This record gives sequence, structure tokens and C-alpha cells, in this order.
Amino acid sequence: MASAWRKLKKSLIPKISTHRDDDRRRSSSSSSSSANGIVSSPSPSSVSRSSSRLSYSFSFRSSKKTCAICLGSLKKGEGQAIFTAECSHHFHFNCIATNVQHGNRICPICRSEWKDIPFQAPGSANDFRHNNSTILGFRHNWHPPSLPVLETDQFSLEEPLSATHVAPAPSTRSQPITIKALPEFPAVLASDAVSKFPVLVGVSAPPFHVDVRHFNRAPIDLVAVLDVSGSMAGKLSLLKRAVCFIIQNLGPLDRVSIVTFSSSARRIFPLRRMRGSGQDDAISAVNALSSGGGTNIAEGLKKGVRVLEERREQNPIASIMLLSDGRDTLNDDTRSLYRNVQNLTSNPNYSLQYLYLLPASICSRNTASGNEARRLSIPVHTFGFGSEHDSNAMHAISDLSGGTYSFIETVDNLQDAFARCIGGLLSVVAQDVRLTIQSLSRGVQIGSIHSGRYKNEIFNLGQKATIDVGSLYADEEKEFLVYVSIPASSRGEGEAKLDHMSLLEVLCSNKDSTSSEIVESRRERVVIRRPKVLSPTDKMVCLEVDRQKNRLAVADAIATALRMAELGILDHAQAVLSEQKTTLLSSVSAQAGDDLCKWLEKELTETAQRMATLQLYEQSGRAYVLSGLSSHSWQRATTRGHSTTILPGEGASGINSYETPSMISMVSKSQCLNGGPSQQPQMVTKSCSLTPRHK
Repeated sequence: MASAWRKLKKSLIPKISTHRDDDRRRSSSSSSSSANGIVSSPSPSSVSRSSSRLSYSFSFRSSKKTCAICLGSLKKGEGQAIFTAECSHHFHFNCIATNVQHGNRICPICRSEWKDIPFQAPGSANDFRHNNSTILGFRHNWHPPSLPVLETDQFSLEEPLSATHVAPAPSTRSQPITIKALPEFPAVLASDAVSKFPVLVGVSAPPFHVDVRHFNRAPIDLVAVLDVSGSMAGKLSLLKRAVCFIIQNLGPLDRVSIVTFSSSARRIFPLRRMRGSGQDDAISAVNALSSGGGTNIAEGLKKGVRVLEERREQNPIASIMLLSDGRDTLNDDTRSLYRNVQNLTSNPNYSLQYLYLLPASICSRNTASGNEARRLSIPVHTFGFGSEHDSNAMHAISDLSGGTYSFIETVDNLQDAFARCIGGLLSVVAQDVRLTIQSLSRGVQIGSIHSGRYKNEIFNLGQKATIDVGSLYADEEKEFLVYVSIPASSRGEGEAKLDHMSLLEVLCSNKDSTSSEIVESRRERVVIRRPKVLSPTDKMVCLEVDRQKNRLAVADAIATALRMAELGILDHAQAVLSEQKTTLLSSVSAQAGDDLCKWLEKELTETAQRMATLQLYEQSGRAYVLSGLSSHSWQRATTRGHSTTILPGEGASGINSYETPSMISMVSKSQCLNGGPSQQPQMVTKSCSLTPRHK
């Protein structure tokens, strides 16, 4: 370092000497004026010219290609991080970080004072002592700064994963997923050919018996992308409390990074493990947040994705939580682009230009040809605050990435919404879950699969199909309807009078989230009877199939009502909802008192209320409906409306049939901290029974 300063000093001596000669001439002139009783001072213009010449000389030698401190090269790819200050000058990150540690907040080039200073987070306590015990011959004790961390050009400077990994307990390792496969009716007449016979195919994840902070679960890499624009001023304190709740409930193997955005975006906290100093530093970074500027959601997401894409090491689970209360004011007009958001899935040619600004890890359509296999898929869970946020954009971002969209009507419920999401993310027990469905009899063909936003594929002329479920939370259930065609039975000689027909075989495979083992579940077969005459038992409807049909029908009706509301024809939207409500209440499962049907009825009622007027729809109806559709599409719990309390019977906003025990536990913990309700909510029960079908 001393030799570097000697080089810099040597390069400046000629220029400084020139300035001294000019100063002597001005001093002589000034002295003669003073002798005449007139005290003159250097003119501002002369001072400005002098300082500008020195600054220009300094800047010339310290261009973007040279670090002004060590005079070394600033070329990328040479193994050193590059720091760009708010005045746009560039330095080696280690050089400027060392300079700042001595309390120097002045740019070495332009002498402007920095509001934000760089801080290099050491990877361990040993690094603290080694890097900060002696600097340039002086004793120096390192103290954590209170200001946020400025980002470097390299996002791969995250804290490494733990060298020692605690193996999962034998009781929780490689537990298989439970499969269910149920026909709508147990029998079909031998002489009948059925073109669309529904079969319910579902999976249930194993339970999670331990506290989510313990080691025997899959650790997570989480990036919080936070809106700190001017409109967040009155909500910032609640946002800080909610984010700190997340940080405090993560385990020592989990890592967190924080990205903020307003008119621009910055990573203010690198990816670090939530243990000891890591948690403390993350909380300090959050508490130092301030609001101001516009809203650049797209840039915030790009920075958040970079944090995960440029990791040197990866935890098994990765996700982004995006939080905003407004519309993207720095990019295209999203309001006009999202007029018919549902066409995104029903019409592949429907173009949402705003989404092309997003990284390919979020929006797969932006992946270059041939790069699909290398693309990292990152689910983004979005949270919209209040009535002014862009619900269409937030829903589309989450929908395309595989995340969920939550509508937070009042920011007082923000922490509970975060708790629900984190309760799920911290309980992932299975990844890469795939259902494989195979036809077992000649003439039995798979015609269609209703799987929401989960990708399904039918091939071999309907003889085989797959459903990609992805990750499963502990105790989480997913159910799909598979429609098959059944031919008339042709009984050969010597066959039994009461023939049976095997329709389908269902197999599930997945990767265990803690051991990374590939696990296959026990195969399930769907078999029906083919009698000449149906008995009363043969006419019994499976309630689980009926209730799933009701759920899909209600979701379709709400999506139709949404499209009509976007066109301003609210009376038609109300008519669709009313008709579906009548159909629902007359169904077999509703007549049997099914809990899910009760919840669906209340959801239809609440949706109709929020579409009563155009003003009410614009204020909260659209966001409420989109968060509900997100929940139905992924069969995963979201927060919607003003209430996050999940006690059955207290309103449509308060019931969530996709809640898991881990989510419930985390929400209850949040509510206890906030002084809210502490009673344990009940989950919607599911039962398998048969009810007589109505002709």
C-alpha cells in the first residue's frame, strides 16, 4: 500500500508544483493590495479552476480502468470485487472497504461525501480478527456499522454453507408420499361406454414433527425484495417488524439476503446464515431502512434473482419474497397490459410486455432457445399492500414463477401473511414430485387432466400421463381430476359374471429434501366393477371426487366473473357467481355437509360482495379474486383481504382450506407476538365416503 501511495504522490508532484507557483503569484498580488489597506480574497472562480485542475489530473490517472487507491487494474474477471460509489467512481472493493473502516467517508477522487458506505462482511469470527487486528501498522477494532451494506458488482460473495451438516433423524428421512386414486363411481355397466369418467388422483406429504428451526429439515436460501419507495413511509415500521420476524424464525443453516428498491434497486445485505452475528447484522440492516423515490419492481426482481443465480453454493430450497404497495412507475404502464390476466394461461399468444423485463428464472418465456435445461427456476411469493398496489402484476409474477400471491388489505396483518408463507417454506419435505399415470386396460385412454397450474402431459395416445407437482410442504395435499374414456365391456368365454376392470395405475416419485434420496411411493390401482345391472352400492358417488369437481367449478366461475368485471359488466359477473352458488349447494357433497363446500360457498359470497360496485372492485375486489385464484391454481394457502385469522365460521376471508400445520403454527406464533388471537384454528376436514348419485 505504501508503494502505491508513493507512485500516486510522484505522479501528482509536477501538477502540485504548478499550482504552488500560481499561488505564489496570487499571494504577491494579494500582499500589495493588502498594503494599500484593501484585503482581497481569492476569487471563487480562481479557486474553482485550481481545484478542478487538480481533480481532473487525479481523475485522469484514476479512470474506470484504475483503482485510485492501489493504482491496480479494475478489469473484471481478475478475482477482485469492484465497488461503484454513489458518485459513480470505481474502486477495488477491498481497497475502499479498508479505507472506510478508518472512518473516511470522502471519495478519494471527487472529494464528495458519501451517505452510504461499503462494508465487507467477514465469513467467520477468525476473519474478523485476521482482517481487522492490524491495518497499515495501526491497531484497529472492527465494529458493525449501522448503515446498510452497499452491493458490489459480484453477487457471489455470499457466506458459505456450513461445513458440517447434521444428518436428518431416521424417523424423518425418506418418508414416502401417500397416494390416493379414487373413481367417481365404483361400477359402470358392462354395456356402457363412458367418454369422460373422472378419477381423483392425489398425493399427501408426510408430517413434520419437529420445530422448523431444527436441523432435520431442508435449509433455505431466501431473498427478501422490499419496496422502500416514498409511498411506504407510513408502513415502513410494520414492514421492518415483519421482516425481522422472518429473520428471527430462521435456523442457523438458513441464509437470507435483502434487496430494496425504489427508483433503483440495491442489495443491502448479502446472503448470510442466520446465526449469531448474521441475524444481528440482518436485523440492523432492516432497521436502517428509509423510504423515498419511485417504484421499480422489475429492477428489484432482477437484483433478487442475481443473488440466487450467482451463488457459489446452494441450499436445497430457494425462494424470493416480493413486497410492494404500488405500481411500477419506472417501466411500462402495467394497468393497460393486464386487462385480461387470465388469458395468460388460456391464450399462449396473449402478450404481457412488462413480463419481458423480468429474468428468465422467473418468466420462462424469456429463456433463450436451448437454455431451458440450464435455467434455474425460482418461485416468487408476492405480497401486495393496500388498495394502490398492482394486483395484476403481482399475480402474474407469482403465477409464472410458481409462487403465490397474497393480498394484504391492511398492513397490520403483514406479519401474519409473512408467517404463513415462511411456515410453508420452512417445512418442505419433498422436491421434484412427479405423478405417473398409466392405463391398464385396452381401450382405456386418458383424455384430460385438471391440474391447475401444475404442468401435465399426456402421451402414447392417452396410455400414459405425468403431473409435475414440484415441492411439497409437510402434511400438504394436492388433488387432481383425471378424465378417462372407458369402452363397453366385452366378456369372453369362461370369465366371471361380475367382471372387474383395471383402469389406471398411479406411481409417485420424489427427491427427499434432506437426504436427496429418490423415493418411490407404493403404486395405487384404480379398479371398477363392470356388472350387467347396477346395485344400489354401485350408484354411490365418491364425495372426494364430487368435492374436487365443486372446487374446480367454483374457481372457473370466479375466473369468469373476473373477466366480466374487467369489462365493467358487474351484473353479468354477479349472475355467474349466483348460478354457481346454486349449483354448489345442490351438489352431493354439499348436501352431505362437506366442510370444503361450506368454505367455497363463503368464498362465492365474499367475491360477489367485492364486485358490488366498480369502485369496490377496483379498491379490493380484483386483488381479493386474484389471490384466491392463485391459491386454487397451486392448491396452496395465501393471505387475502383484511383478515388472516383462520377460524372456520368467521367469514370467507378467515377460512383457508390449504393451510398446513406448519403454517398454522407460525401464524399463531405471529399473532401471539402481536397480541392477536391465540387459539389454534381448525383445518378443513377431508373424508372419503360414498353418497347415492341422483339421476
